[in-house]
Amino acid sequence: MTRKLEPIEPERAVELYLARREDDASANTLQSHEYRLKHFIRWCDQENIENINELTGRRLYEFRLWRKEDGDLNTTTVRTQLSTLRAFIKFCESIEAVEDNLHEDIALPALKNGEGVRDVMLEADRAEEILAYLNRFEYASRKHLVFSLLWETAMRTGALHSLDVRDLDEDRGALRLRHRPDTGTSLKNGNHGERVIAITDKVCRLVSDWIEYNRPDVTDEYGRQPLVATEHGRILKGNIRNIIYRTTRPCLTQKECPCGNRGQTPSKCESSVSPHALRRGSITHHLKRDVPQAVVSDRADVSPSVLSEHYDRMSQEEKMEQRREYLDSL
Repeated sequence: MTRKLEPIEPERAVELYLARREDDASANTLQSHEYRLKHFIRWCDQENIENINELTGRRLYEFRLWRKEDGDLNTTTVRTQLSTLRAFIKFCESIEAVEDNLHEDIALPALKNGEGVRDVMLEADRAEEILAYLNRFEYASRKHLVFSLLWETAMRTGALHSLDVRDLDEDRGALRLRHRPDTGTSLKNGNHGERVIAITDKVCRLVSDWIEYNRPDVTDEYGRQPLVATEHGRILKGNIRNIIYRTTRPCLTQKECPCGNRGQTPSKCESSVSPHALRRGSITHHLKRDVPQAVVSDRADVSPSVLSEHYDRMSQEEKMEQRREYLDSL
């Protein structure tokens, strides 16, 4: 027997869902779900759906087709967006807003082998070339600090953004990462992402010189002293991304840029890479240097399974030679 549903507007249902997810999701995950479901609300408004009691499997499939065309999305992105929608609809079932088991009508597109795993990464030799240039011409600059720390530690941009001056332990040559959402910064995995990361003497000295000579003497709105600071306070995460795009453009170290346009937006340069590609390159570089996978996993705050699938870009031949070295020493 069909149960009686309680009328509810799409926007209100999304608000309740996000409030429910606050109990078990990180701030970044919550923000991602909110962004994806905004498109669902937009579709409902376009289709004059004022009560989600009306939703059916057919209507949800129509949304899927609309969203794919509207955003010109690839299969991987469609799957991600539908996964969020599926979780939302399942929640709506629990509050008697839609029919039971409606979420099962949302079929996720299958991914082909290798689909969904991006191979773009910053190669180690290119990273070393950039570091050599920065060390010579822009030593202890903000650009030098950001690039060096991300390459050295393989940390996420959010983790770099969260660092304060006091998180540097010069005596131990280490950086302490803390989850501090109450004062404006957070780590992707919350308290589980807190850790102490060892850094080389060279990078430790670079950080010290940045603090002593070039760091603006500012505090953020919580009275904290951000490590990566601008004249206005803690650097924005978006500005960290822009620094990486600018720094990885070939025209930083070369007279000619393959794109043929030195003045274009750095992120549009086909030869520049994102912070995620830098992180992937750093992790792969650690693995190629025979750093144990468990150590890299802890250092970069990524599970071994995710590390293997998404970050380890060693070729099968390289992995074979690495295993051979261990076998030869037995």
